[in-house]
Amino acid sequence: MKEPGKIRTFGFFGHGGSGKTTLADAVLFFTGANTRQGKVDSGTSIFDFDDAEIERKVSLNLALASCEHNGIQFHLVDTPGYADFTGEMIAGVKAVDTGVVVIDAGEGIGVGTEMSWKRLINEKKGKAIFINKLAKPDTDFGAMFNQMVEAYGTSVAPVSIPIGTGPNHKGVVCLLAEKAYLTKDGKTEEAPIPEEVKADFDKYREKLIEAVAELDEGLLESYLEGNVPTLDQLKPVLKKGIAEGAIFPLFAGDALTMTGLHPFVTFVSEYFPSPAEIQPIKIKKGEEEREFDPKDSSDTVAYVFKTVSDPHLGDLLYVRVFSGEISSGSNLKNIDKSSSERIGQILAIQGRERTETPKLGPGMIGGLVKLKNTHTGDTLTSGPQVSLGAIQFPTPPISVAIVPKSKGDEEKVSNALARIHDEDPTFVYRFDPELKQQIISGMGELHLDVVLSKLKTRYGVSVDTKKPRIAYRETITQEATAQGRHKKQSGGRGQFGDVFIRLEPLPRGEGVVFEQKIFGGAVPKNFHPAVEKGVREFTSHGYLAGYQMVDLKAVLYDGSYHTVDSSEIAFKLAAQIAMKAACEKAKPILLEPILYIEVTVPEEFMGDVMGDLNSRRGKIQGMDTVGRNQVVKATVPEAEMYKYATTLRSFTQGRGFFTASFDHYDPVPAEITQKVIAEAKKAKEE
Repeated sequence: MKEPGKIRTFGFFGHGGSGKTTLADAVLFFTGANTRQGKVDSGTSIFDFDDAEIERKVSLNLALASCEHNGIQFHLVDTPGYADFTGEMIAGVKAVDTGVVVIDAGEGIGVGTEMSWKRLINEKKGKAIFINKLAKPDTDFGAMFNQMVEAYGTSVAPVSIPIGTGPNHKGVVCLLAEKAYLTKDGKTEEAPIPEEVKADFDKYREKLIEAVAELDEGLLESYLEGNVPTLDQLKPVLKKGIAEGAIFPLFAGDALTMTGLHPFVTFVSEYFPSPAEIQPIKIKKGEEEREFDPKDSSDTVAYVFKTVSDPHLGDLLYVRVFSGEISSGSNLKNIDKSSSERIGQILAIQGRERTETPKLGPGMIGGLVKLKNTHTGDTLTSGPQVSLGAIQFPTPPISVAIVPKSKGDEEKVSNALARIHDEDPTFVYRFDPELKQQIISGMGELHLDVVLSKLKTRYGVSVDTKKPRIAYRETITQEATAQGRHKKQSGGRGQFGDVFIRLEPLPRGEGVVFEQKIFGGAVPKNFHPAVEKGVREFTSHGYLAGYQMVDLKAVLYDGSYHTVDSSEIAFKLAAQIAMKAACEKAKPILLEPILYIEVTVPEEFMGDVMGDLNSRRGKIQGMDTVGRNQVVKATVPEAEMYKYATTLRSFTQGRGFFTASFDHYDPVPAEITQKVIAEAKKAKEE
């Protein structure tokens, strides 16, 4: 087990398709951890090993691997870039000390870039940038660098620059080592700096020195006096700046052709913070939030950031150790569940391969199995009552209803959904008793497609999907009164109940209120609960289309009774008769759920987004600029949002994403009301 100072724990983040997995595979090949360069397109990637990933040629899951370079052990986390799998990115950020944000040189900053950058800032992690795919035609490193500075400020510090781009991209120059690294057929050789890039070398090295000097008053003063700092002077300031998230080293290269790997990997081993150098992390001690400095503690503090359902091992928990160590046979406390866990098998993870290891130390990532009561977001400790807190995952914005194809598979489906949710908390499921549908929700169409594929291939159950029903509500718009009389005589004791009820509309969100204003005992007190029960049963299934009624007051203000024939059931039925008659006169309307959505897109797609939202009866609430993207805020009827994720992806070329949450109920337009009532009637008949 390596000492903490010889470990680097970092991950690859960014927009989908930027080449994160290719870069991660390239690092493994460059350091000799893999004998060939794993490639996503050929299905040989160490990180994209799931059948669905190989088939789709895209990362769907967070994946782990490790390697070694110059005596330094790397723990790598590769994350998906598509918004549908944001949960994997969020979990990955929690595990690493430094995030390498990978940018496609032909595309620039995408929505996924912004999402991961923001998350890295929130978690106070170090950040670096890798401008990838410089071997693609029509790429411009200078334009990319300017875009990074525009987005992230002058703290962007170039470390390597390309020698040529497009078909002429043959290597990089390291500004710190002052050497060129030429790559051909995957092999890299050191060389003097070519004449054609010497002007760029001078320009970008000056930007590097300026960015570093800004972090140290003495260094800046000396530099302004005309003294060029040496590498020995720059190194400690640069290292400290990365650990504090104050400077963002930038690298150039092309992972597929292996260019730029040498200075990148060397820099990681020499400059990225070790677990002994990271900033204090936020923890909770009871209800109090405070900071915990891993380097000051010998106690074990470890965090479970991901759960994987394995057919042979059961739940495999990915854990990051922040301080102390986890060893086989030890006992640790699960602070979040107030329980203890005995640690059995510990696994080192290399993509799909798992090998047993006796212990994990600070900065290390590995797998734990057969724990009783520990899941994603739990903290394991050897003593201190500190918790790193649960991961805050976003609310999934899209839903579909599912029905098992085979009768009797309901329980199998339910168990499978629970396992999938444990693996991926951004996937949620519920049975809606009001709509009588099993609803599954995810971050996008692709996300739900992957879930349905897992149900079939991993758990052996097939389901049909249906459009989820909408939880409409009904209410009244004016005051009305009616009598309800229930009288039945069929020999022996009869039934008699007689009530007068007044309905009054209430403001939105008030629900159903029942009041009695009986004078002189016209309806005895012992029958008032029965009248209320009749009112609430009626409002639970509505008047117009069978939907729950809301925002009304029902007042029992008169009635009569029979000393022998009156009963609770008679008054309950009388109340329902009165409610129906009063609703008929109270001008009932349908209400529909309105969602608050935020759509994040590059500026060039704003017109398409606005036009589409208007066609969905949306109301624009405002707009914000976040980085290079625009965020459109709007309220839209839930009924108009089905398949929105697909539409958004289509007209933004996969670069837009949205979040949605319930906001309020609004009246349904008259022309749509009749359609909803007809559909509800048809569904009831079926």
